[in-house]
Amino acid sequence: MENKKTFVAINYINCKPHYRERFEQLFSTRAHAIDRMPGFKYMEVLKPTKENDNYLIVSHWDSEESFRNWTKSPEFIEGHQRGFEDIRKAKEKGEEPPMSSDFRTYEIIAT
Repeated sequence: MENKKTFVAINYINCKPHYRERFEQLFSTRAHAIDRMPGFKYMEVLKPTKENDNYLIVSHWDSEESFRNWTKSPEFIEGHQRGFEDIRKAKEKGEEPPMSSDFRTYEIIAT
Protein backbone atom coordinates (compact mmCIF):
# COMPACT_ATOMS: atom_id res chain seq x y z
CA MET A 1 0.00 0.00 0.00
CA GLU A 2 1.18 3.51 -0.71
CA ASN A 3 2.52 5.46 2.24
CA LYS A 4 -0.29 8.03 2.24
CA LYS A 5 -3.26 8.46 4.49
CA THR A 6 -6.22 6.30 3.63
CA PHE A 7 -9.67 6.50 5.16
CA VAL A 8 -11.30 3.26 6.29
CA ALA A 9 -14.92 2.62 7.24
CA ILE A 10 -15.80 -0.56 9.09
CA ASN A 11 -19.39 -1.68 9.29
CA TYR A 12 -19.93 -4.09 12.17
CA ILE A 13 -22.87 -6.32 11.19
CA ASN A 14 -24.68 -8.41 13.77
CA CYS A 15 -26.86 -11.10 12.14
CA LYS A 16 -29.45 -13.26 13.81
CA PRO A 17 -28.36 -16.92 13.45
CA HIS A 18 -31.14 -17.70 10.96
CA TYR A 19 -30.05 -14.78 8.74
CA ARG A 20 -26.32 -15.51 8.43
CA GLU A 21 -26.64 -17.62 5.27
CA ARG A 22 -28.86 -14.98 3.63
CA PHE A 23 -26.41 -12.22 4.58
CA GLU A 24 -23.53 -14.10 2.97
CA GLN A 25 -25.66 -14.72 -0.12
CA LEU A 26 -26.37 -10.99 -0.40
CA PHE A 27 -22.65 -10.26 -0.51
CA SER A 28 -21.84 -13.07 -2.92
CA THR A 29 -24.33 -11.53 -5.37
CA ARG A 30 -23.75 -7.87 -4.51
CA ALA A 31 -24.51 -5.08 -6.97
CA HIS A 32 -20.93 -3.66 -6.94
CA ALA A 33 -22.48 -0.18 -6.85
CA ILE A 34 -19.80 1.02 -4.41
CA ASP A 35 -17.16 0.18 -7.03
CA ARG A 36 -18.39 3.08 -9.17
CA MET A 37 -17.89 5.69 -6.44
CA PRO A 38 -15.09 8.26 -6.79
CA GLY A 39 -12.47 7.72 -4.12
CA PHE A 40 -13.40 4.09 -3.42
CA LYS A 41 -10.36 1.79 -3.33
CA TYR A 42 -11.52 -1.67 -2.25
CA MET A 43 -13.63 -3.58 0.22
CA GLU A 44 -13.18 -6.67 2.36
CA VAL A 45 -16.01 -8.71 3.89
CA LEU A 46 -14.82 -10.63 6.94
CA LYS A 47 -16.77 -13.60 8.24
CA PRO A 48 -16.48 -14.25 11.97
CA THR A 49 -14.95 -17.50 13.12
CA LYS A 50 -17.16 -17.53 16.22
CA GLU A 51 -20.93 -17.84 15.78
CA ASN A 52 -21.97 -14.77 17.79
CA ASP A 53 -19.31 -12.37 16.53
CA ASN A 54 -19.96 -9.63 13.97
CA TYR A 55 -19.26 -9.68 10.28
CA LEU A 56 -16.95 -6.81 9.34
CA ILE A 57 -17.31 -4.91 6.10
CA VAL A 58 -14.08 -2.94 5.66
CA SER A 59 -14.07 -0.33 2.91
CA HIS A 60 -10.99 1.69 1.95
CA TRP A 61 -11.32 5.22 0.56
CA ASP A 62 -9.12 8.08 -0.61
CA SER A 63 -10.76 10.39 1.92
CA GLU A 64 -13.51 10.73 4.49
CA GLU A 65 -15.32 13.01 2.06
CA SER A 66 -15.43 10.22 -0.56
CA PHE A 67 -16.92 7.85 2.01
CA ARG A 68 -19.51 10.41 3.19
CA ASN A 69 -20.51 11.12 -0.42
CA TRP A 70 -21.15 7.40 -0.92
CA THR A 71 -23.43 7.21 2.14
CA LYS A 72 -25.64 9.91 0.56
CA SER A 73 -25.60 8.49 -2.97
CA PRO A 74 -28.00 6.45 -5.11
CA GLU A 75 -25.24 3.81 -5.24
CA PHE A 76 -25.53 3.39 -1.45
CA ILE A 77 -29.26 2.64 -1.77
CA GLU A 78 -28.64 0.34 -4.74
CA GLY A 79 -26.02 -1.61 -2.83
CA HIS A 80 -28.17 -2.03 0.27
CA GLN A 81 -31.73 -2.28 -1.06
CA ARG A 82 -32.11 -6.06 -0.64
CA GLY A 83 -30.94 -5.94 2.97
CA PHE A 84 -33.14 -2.93 3.65
CA GLU A 85 -36.07 -4.88 2.16
CA ASP A 86 -35.39 -7.83 4.49
CA ILE A 87 -35.43 -5.47 7.48
CA ARG A 88 -38.68 -3.85 6.28
CA LYS A 89 -40.38 -7.25 5.89
CA ALA A 90 -39.35 -8.31 9.40
CA LYS A 91 -40.74 -5.10 10.87
CA GLU A 92 -44.04 -5.57 8.97
CA LYS A 93 -44.35 -9.00 10.61
CA GLY A 94 -43.65 -7.49 14.03
CA GLU A 95 -40.28 -9.26 14.21
CA GLU A 96 -36.91 -7.90 15.21
CA PRO A 97 -34.71 -6.97 12.24
CA PRO A 98 -32.58 -9.93 11.12
CA MET A 99 -29.45 -7.80 11.28
CA SER A 100 -28.13 -4.55 12.69
CA SER A 101 -25.09 -2.49 11.83
CA ASP A 102 -22.74 0.04 13.34
CA PHE A 103 -20.35 2.10 11.19
CA ARG A 104 -17.03 3.22 12.63
CA THR A 105 -14.38 5.14 10.73
CA TYR A 106 -10.59 5.24 10.91
CA GLU A 107 -7.48 6.68 9.31
CA ILE A 108 -4.62 4.28 8.61
CA ILE A 109 -1.45 5.61 10.18
CA ALA A 110 0.84 2.60 9.65
CA THR A 111 0.97 -0.59 7.59
